[in-house]
Amino acid sequence: MNCIQLDNTLPNVFLQRADIQSDIWRQQVCLEKGKTYLIEASSGTGKSSLCSFIIGYRKDFDGKILFDGKDSGKFKTADWVKLRQYHISLLFQELRLFPELTAMENVEIKNSLTGFKSKQEIERWFEALGIADKMSSPVRLMSFGQQQRVAMIRALVQPFDFLLADEPISHLDETNSQIMADIMMEEAHRQGAAVIITSIGKHMQLPYDKVFGL
Repeated sequence: MNCIQLDNTLPNVFLQRADIQSDIWRQQVCLEKGKTYLIEASSGTGKSSLCSFIIGYRKDFDGKILFDGKDSGKFKTADWVKLRQYHISLLFQELRLFPELTAMENVEIKNSLTGFKSKQEIERWFEALGIADKMSSPVRLMSFGQQQRVAMIRALVQPFDFLLADEPISHLDETNSQIMADIMMEEAHRQGAAVIITSIGKHMQLPYDKVFGL
């Protein structure tokens, strides 16, 4: 997949507002594979909603979202399954990890769908992110910052053309933020994928091709 197109898209909750000023909402936007984007937003402007619209978890919006010209509003369940398994990966702001499972088990659940990464590759990411000692620990016993790193690893263990990361470093210090950014961009470049970062302030320091104001 080469392009995610937002065609006059707007959350339904904003339909009665006449004061929308945005580079995304009610615009014609094409997010291209291989590029890096930052979407800067204020709280309450629909940042996480946008990610949910793109991944197909929510459909309460006006306008269209198209993938290589195909209207996602006409997708069937099988289309969404294929899209999420091979073309788009999302690192949720709220992470959505399974608290009763270990860090490694949370990653392995995702990896088992495609067998995309070897156990050795995954373990190297845990080591690089400073959480190798947490691989066998239940996620509920980890800090939110540690959980963010686990969620990032989980997001990377699949094929993707687009990686969406919704406030991925909100609870990380500068050093771990940079390590996370390096790993994320290395994998994105390896796959020739686009990276779309959202932020309400603190964001990864990357050479963005374009910055949008939501």
